[in-house]
Amino acid sequence: MSAVTSRLSRQQEQKICSMLGCNRLSLLFKASVHGYSGFVFHQKCDQQGPTVTVAYNTSGYIFGAYTGRDFAQTNQNFTDDKAFLFSFSEREMKKDPLRVVSGAGQHSLYDGTGGPYFHSLVFLYNDSATVYSNPGNYDFDPVEMHGNDLQLVECEVYRVEGSGSFMEKPWRTVLWNFERRKALVDVITGWKHGVSSVKQARVLLVGPVGAGKSSFFNSINSVFKGYVSSQANTGSAGTSLTTQFRSYSVKAGKEGKLLPITLCDSMGLEEGLNAGLDIDDFTSILKGHMQDKYRFNPSMPLQPESNSFLKEPSLTDRIHTVVYVIDACKVKLLSDRMIEKLASFRRKANQMEVPQLVLLTKVDEACSSVAADLKTVYQSLYIHKMVQEISANLGVSMSAVVPVKNYSQELELDPQTDILLLNAVIQMLRAIETFFDDLHQEDN
Repeated sequence: MSAVTSRLSRQQEQKICSMLGCNRLSLLFKASVHGYSGFVFHQKCDQQGPTVTVAYNTSGYIFGAYTGRDFAQTNQNFTDDKAFLFSFSEREMKKDPLRVVSGAGQHSLYDGTGGPYFHSLVFLYNDSATVYSNPGNYDFDPVEMHGNDLQLVECEVYRVEGSGSFMEKPWRTVLWNFERRKALVDVITGWKHGVSSVKQARVLLVGPVGAGKSSFFNSINSVFKGYVSSQANTGSAGTSLTTQFRSYSVKAGKEGKLLPITLCDSMGLEEGLNAGLDIDDFTSILKGHMQDKYRFNPSMPLQPESNSFLKEPSLTDRIHTVVYVIDACKVKLLSDRMIEKLASFRRKANQMEVPQLVLLTKVDEACSSVAADLKTVYQSLYIHKMVQEISANLGVSMSAVVPVKNYSQELELDPQTDILLLNAVIQMLRAIETFFDDLHQEDN
């Protein structure tokens, strides 16, 4: 899946952030990608808290509007004392931006079903690449605001990250001390599922390109090695860096015993035809037909006559839990096609009675408050909303969605990062137990 990127330069983003008093903007909606549509705008931006709409016209003006309220399609007018319109020219970045607030007693915005509607400026007007401009509630000179150029080359909406982003109480309880970290390590290294024929349970990692599947294995490997390491290939290419099916075992320490699970890495999911992991190869992996180091061929799934096709797989070769890996920064940007692809994988895994979890990665990149203090991950309103959304999109319970932070640029281990990662492994072990419990009941 190709990345949806901001049109703002770093300098332009900093200029907007300085007006807002925030430290980061997170892209939710991009009209050139998602469409000049009020309906899609609301799909991406409703219930996101404070947002800023940024429009770009052919004359080089960058202008827009901020509101501290949620968009929710209530069909009501609102007064927002924090709302304002702004404008600056990409050709005059050193000049102070124009900033206009609504007049006393005037409505700041209308929360309807169309595009962002700030009365004097209406974006995505009539579901088109234009802006409706009529100074009134906000008093401005149209030449100064947008150069009287109402034709857009882009319109983006960003979530504003800053203060006031915490829930009163954590929605999950986590102990963050060293003793808890040690206890989690002990549980994982000593875990047994009770099926003597299976020495290591197998967990399949599946997700869009760049979501962090390989990085998750590297991170778990690092926790048990005692230092940050990178065995699986990772990066940020537009297409999958994982071109082989790989089964990775993890040792507890340099001379330690193998952990009781194997993490299986697959090719990333992509939207296009003949691109990324497909449902046939996914099925072959679940059934245990695909052997380690098989090189994926997106134009043709694994064939029964291939040397890499295991004709009579045992219980040991099968997948015992599937984990979908989703980038928390991209939850709002997942296309309908990608969601449907994930849903088809879910249906196949359900049909084969394989338990499933979701890893929500890059929580520190998705929320600046979490980046500042990882222990706030379960108090972050934004992370909670992303867990709710991915739960609804994939049809899994919220309890099956586990936020994590992978090691990516660090040189040393961090106890809080370890605890989130280890908690994720514990949830996998519990899912695996469900698989073997169900198998045992069938045998009985």
